[in-house]
Amino acid sequence: MSALTVSQEPDQNWDDLVRFWEEMDWPEGSKVEIIEGIVTVSPAPGLPHNVIAARIHRRLISAIPEDWEVFQTLAISVPSRLGMLIPDVVVAQLPDHTESDTHIPAALAELVVEVTSKSNARHDRISKPAAYATAGIPLYLLVDRWAPGGPTATLYGEPKGDVYRVLSAAKFGDPLKLPAPFDLTLDTGEFPEA
Repeated sequence: MSALTVSQEPDQNWDDLVRFWEEMDWPEGSKVEIIEGIVTVSPAPGLPHNVIAARIHRRLISAIPEDWEVFQTLAISVPSRLGMLIPDVVVAQLPDHTESDTHIPAALAELVVEVTSKSNARHDRISKPAAYATAGIPLYLLVDRWAPGGPTATLYGEPKGDVYRVLSAAKFGDPLKLPAPFDLTLDTGEFPEA
């Protein structure tokens, strides 16, 4: 199943988009994001996708400071890019307080992870990293199961504007090191390819 997009009026402002996203009765189990101002409804990810996210999540738990958390369904907002994004994994500092209980500002994130699905690969490769870089999120990990040359994991960092620099990349089966403050190596051989 592919993603469904819901276009809004061109002059609609960010607050109206967020209110629409928060208040609409979306299909149960679907993933609903605002990507570049367009509400996008995707089916829940499949088992291999979730296994990869769970294995990354498990490894990150042991590598983070006490006041950080690892989430798999937390929305992060990037108003400047008209984005309300739900990374497959996000590591974020716990805020003292939030204006909303549905999302946090992307600036609180230290690392975001996206695992591609056939229907969302373009967003994970192009739209989302531009939003994450714009928000200044230090690290972006793309686990691309559908990469043209075969499954890969690519770590991006040093955001400038809406662009990241590639810090390292690994084909599935090779180790991928995450730098400080994580200082851990992911075994991509644990990731299912299909």
